[in-house]
Parts: sequence; structure tokens; C-alpha cells
Amino acid sequence: MTGQQLKNSILQMAVQGKLVPQDPNDEPASVLLERIRAEKEQLIKEGKIKKEKNPSVIFRGADNLPYEKVGKNEPVCIADEVPFDIPESWEWVRLGEIFQHNTGKALNSSNKSGVLLEYITTSNLYWDRFELENLRSMYFTENEIEKCQVSKGDLLVCEGGDIGRAAIWLKDYKICIQNHIHRLRSYVPLCTRFYYYVFFLYKYAGWIGGKGIGIQGLSSNALHSLLVPVPPIAEQERIVKRLEIIKPLSDKYSEASEQIQELNNLFPEHLKKSILQYAVQGKLVPQDPADEPASVLLERIRTEKEKLIKAGRIKRDKHESVIFRRDNSYYEKVDGIERCIDDELPFEIPDSWEWTTIGTTCINIQYGSSRKSESTGTMAVLRMGNIQNGRIDTQKLVYTSDKEEIAHYPLEYNDLLFNRTNSKELVGKTAIYKSEVPAIYAGYLIRITPLIDSDYLNYVMQTQFYWVYCQNVRSDAIGQSNINAEKLKNFIYPLPPLHEQKRIAKKLNSIFTKIK
Repeated sequence: MTGQQLKNSILQMAVQGKLVPQDPNDEPASVLLERIRAEKEQLIKEGKIKKEKNPSVIFRGADNLPYEKVGKNEPVCIADEVPFDIPESWEWVRLGEIFQHNTGKALNSSNKSGVLLEYITTSNLYWDRFELENLRSMYFTENEIEKCQVSKGDLLVCEGGDIGRAAIWLKDYKICIQNHIHRLRSYVPLCTRFYYYVFFLYKYAGWIGGKGIGIQGLSSNALHSLLVPVPPIAEQERIVKRLEIIKPLSDKYSEASEQIQELNNLFPEHLKKSILQYAVQGKLVPQDPADEPASVLLERIRTEKEKLIKAGRIKRDKHESVIFRRDNSYYEKVDGIERCIDDELPFEIPDSWEWTTIGTTCINIQYGSSRKSESTGTMAVLRMGNIQNGRIDTQKLVYTSDKEEIAHYPLEYNDLLFNRTNSKELVGKTAIYKSEVPAIYAGYLIRITPLIDSDYLNYVMQTQFYWVYCQNVRSDAIGQSNINAEKLKNFIYPLPPLHEQKRIAKKLNSIFTKIK
């Protein structure tokens, strides 16, 4: 149960008469309503309010169901309209029968009659509080002041903005309101705080501005006709007292619930990161002494690349990084200069593994097409948005028919795509191309053809230490980060024997399926 659900549940109990016991010594709500009607009649005689043409009276029938008589019409059963049952000492009533209500003044910059006064709008009215730092002013005549001025104890309710949001004005001074706020002032002393909680429940239960009892907006007519329960005054006060005791506890529960929910939301990703870290440290699957060591794999890769260079299929990297071991330390050689990199390596790896780079173990590291794509064409063009969670998402594809582009940027099965430009949180995303459908790739992507297991390398490029590397080497422009191909090639990562790479990738795929 969320914090809001708990609060709603407690409030539901409160307004249904289930939070505190009924006291038979309490004056029944029916007597309170008679007193309100008498007060209204007196105000009508004094000319302070107008008589309603069709006043509503709600009463219990012989079948104990609620009936409503409007004006001179015959009573109608409204059992389907009331949202819940209430105790026998309570009554249902239309809100306008117990509160005098009106909205404030509409803005009119050309009207400068009266006195210049500050006023509050819906932007100043929040649940159970007001923010009054940036008040505006407009002119109010004497009659408008009488209609639009708020006194201590008035309940204010948003007609616009967050419809139904409410707070009680508890300041010792008066203030005016704009027309998107309702002022509710009880005809006789009531526990107004109880009705604040009624609005809170109705709002979050969807009964105001939503479904349920169907108040979609909150015009004066809608507010007037809103059905609310009326407990005896003494019980209203007991309910509010109990709610005030519970509120700090429910607030603390809400805070804890939100923290737990956040942990629950983050847990799968945190678990994946931990498992990935185990995987690239050689702790996820056991090493097999029968596996060919990674050092032999690297020699074979160098031999393969030399053949491709001689055949003219790839170019020699003039500034290639070569990582090697000497006396149990790792060194990097670039442009004939050697340096020890032990301090740069983030963790230890098994003896059968090696540290290496993207540039050493991959070929065809190439930027994509910069030509504009179309909604139709003969060849799909993969873009940044198609890289999702390590895989290619083909839901939103664009196309090209440019033969030169198609010939120059073809993707091959198991190619890795690297997102070189994006926000700082997303730059560096990768995905493996595993489709039989031909496609090329756009300019914000870099294509990589691994000479090792593509799945293993893709998992490496989802680890935390990879993302730390991306954040360290990215360059930032306005709203965008960038990692160029040279920085990508220089990423140092742990390389297991080829068979172990496949075992790791298979294990990770199985585990991540279960996590998902």
C-alpha cells in the first residue's frame, strides 16, 4: 500500500464514521441541519442572502435509504448517488446547504474603481497551506470586498488549476481572492477542518476532477450540489483530532513507502550492475584450465588484422595502443612510448585473462551516414533511438534509397553500434545488430566489428566502469555530449578466453531474463 493509499483509506474510514466510535449523547446531525436551515431563513429575512428557488432537502425514507426533495418536486431516492454508507446519526447534504460559497473577482486591468488590494489565486493555494511571497494586486469596490474577502476560518477551494485543492485561511488578517477560488463560509459554527479532509479524500479518490460521483469540474453549481456527509459536530471534532494524531505517522509511512518504492524501482538495475561487475572480474562462471588463454587469442587477432591490412580491407592504426605484461605489471605502448598502467586498471582479473582495448580487438570502427533519411525507402537506417537496453529496437525506423550510402555503411550480423552523441546520461549506449534484414547506420553512431564474442563485449559496455570511462572522456557542447572514435578505441577492458566469453554471455543472458 502506498502512502497516498493509506491516507485515502484512513480518510475513507473517517468520513464513513469508522475511525472513531459514535456517541449516543451527541446531538444528531439532523438537529444541526435544522439549526442551519433556521439560520439561513433569518439571513434571508435580513436580506443578507437570497432565497433558493429550489432548495434541496435530503432525508432517510422508511426503507432507511436516502431521498432528496428539490423544491416542490416529489422526493427521489438517491441511493445510487451517495458514494458510501454513513451512521444513522449522520446525514447526507448538498454542500451548498451548509456553506455559503462564492468565487472571487475576475481580473480586469482596465477597471480601477475602488481600493488597490492584494489577492490570492490558485497558484498561492496548496493543500493545507498558502504561499504568499508573490502576491499581486487589483482594485476592489466596497461590494466586491464584501463578496471576495476571506476571513479567518474560511475554507478555500480551487475552481481552476488543481481542481478541488483546498486549505483553510488561518491568518488573523483578511485577504481577497480571484475568481478561480471558491470561498466557503459555514452558516453556523462547524468543524471546517473535517470538510477540508472531505475535499482531500474526494480529490484523491477521483470524485472531484475525475470519475466516481462525477464532478469533472468545480463550478459554483457543481460545488453547491456536491454530496457530503454531516456527522454530529462533536463527532466531527473527534474525527479531526484523531486524524491530526495519525497524520504525522501516515506522513512518516509515506516517506518510507516512497523510499522503498524507489529502491524497488532501482533494484533490478543495481542488481544487473553488480552481476556485470562479477562477470568482468571473472567471478560469474568458473575458469576452465582447458580454455585457450586470452593472450593466445590476442596473438591470433593481431595475425588476422595483419592479413586484413595486407589485403587492403582495413587500414593500419598509426597510433595503435598495445597492452602487454612484464614482471606481473601491465604496460601500454603507444607511438613507441611505454608506460605502466597498473594504477589505471580498476580491478584484478584471472591469470588466463588479459587487459586490452577496443582498438586492439575490433575492426571497422567507422562513423555512420550523415545523409538525411526518409520515412520510406529501400534500406532501413538505424539511429540513436533504435539503441535500447543493449539491443536494437526496430519500432521506429527511417529509410534511404541512396545506393552510395547503402554500399558504404552496410551492417553485418554481430556488429556493435555505439551511440557517440547524446545527453551525458545516454552517450555511450551500445547495441548488437542481430538481424537478417539489411540495414545501414546513421552518423551519430559508430559501427564496431568485434573479433571476439560480440555479446561479451556488449555486456562489458554496460558495466559501471565502462560508464565511468565514458563520463571521463566525453566532451560537452550545448545540450550534447560526444565521444569520438579515438576515445572509444582507447577504452581498456578485461578479455577472457574466447570460450569463457561465450559462457559469461550465456550466463548473463539467462540471469537478465530472470531479472526482467
